[in-house]
Parts: sequence; C-alpha cells; structure tokens
Amino acid sequence: MRALPAVALAACLSAGAAGAAQGILRFEAPADWQEQPPSSTMRVAQYLLPRLAGDVEDAELVVFYFGGGGGTVEANLERWTNQMLQPDGTPSAEVATTTSFRVGDLPVTLLDVPGTFAAEVRPGSRIRYYKPDFRLLAAVVETPDGPYFFKLTGPDRTVLRWADSFEAAIESARVE
Repeated sequence: MRALPAVALAACLSAGAAGAAQGILRFEAPADWQEQPPSSTMRVAQYLLPRLAGDVEDAELVVFYFGGGGGTVEANLERWTNQMLQPDGTPSAEVATTTSFRVGDLPVTLLDVPGTFAAEVRPGSRIRYYKPDFRLLAAVVETPDGPYFFKLTGPDRTVLRWADSFEAAIESARVE
C-alpha cells in the first residue's frame, strides 16, 4: 500500500484547504511502476510506466491534489478531453468515454481519450505538445478533503498495457 507523500499533502492542505485533514489517500501501486520525485509543486506523486517495445516514450502517471480546489470533476474531464485532438477533426468529446462508480464511500470518475496529445507544455504556455497515437486515462477520486486527480498519458499501446493496473490502483484507493 503506497500513500501519497504526507509532506506534499500537508503543503497542499496548508496552502488552501480549510479545516483539518481527515486522512491521506492511499492506493496500491504496482511494483513495476517507477516512482519518481514530482517534477512540479502541483504534483503530489509521479510515476513512470515503462514503454512497450517500439513505442517512442514511456507513459507518465501524475497525481494532483489541491486541498479541495482544482475545479469540479466535470471541468477537469472537459479540460483533459480538450488536451487530445482527433486525426479526423472529430471533437474528442465524441470519442471520450467516462465511467463513474464508488470505491467504498469515495466517488470515482474515469476518463479514457485516445488521439493526439496536445496539452500545454506548462500551464499558461502557448507552446503545446503534439504527440500522435497517444492516450489519456484519468481518474478523479473524490475524498472528504477534496478530489485527487490521477492523469496517465503516453503512447496508446503503452497506456493500454497499463490500463488494468491503473484501474486496479484506483479501485484500491482509500482514505486512512
């Protein structure tokens, strides 16, 4: 069982959440996910998921927590969906799939969007990635202290290789 780093969680809580935290979100991350130091202060956890042979890069899983902020579930799903472009010009919202369920008492929403990854290189940047044949899998886990945002991006085949373990990690989430 892995916990999101308590130091990062405490910093997020002191930066914006009112009241005391009720716990820390914990989940089971597979041993073959390579934990990395978060590359920005907005991230509370970060993992490299090794690429399949023939793919151009590894997949990346990041976990964000904003102490109760960070926007609504719907706003985040829309923003993530818009980070993907479709080769035929179809709006990504038409190919995106969402699934909602509960893990214990925690509402969870999953998002799956294939296409060309075209997110901003950094928030507010005018420069965007352009990575065809990618996939974005994301989850929002709603806790009493605010939502945690899980975002997995990478080459389509590599992300699909890790999809079951991503969902299993989300399904193992609990607040302790």
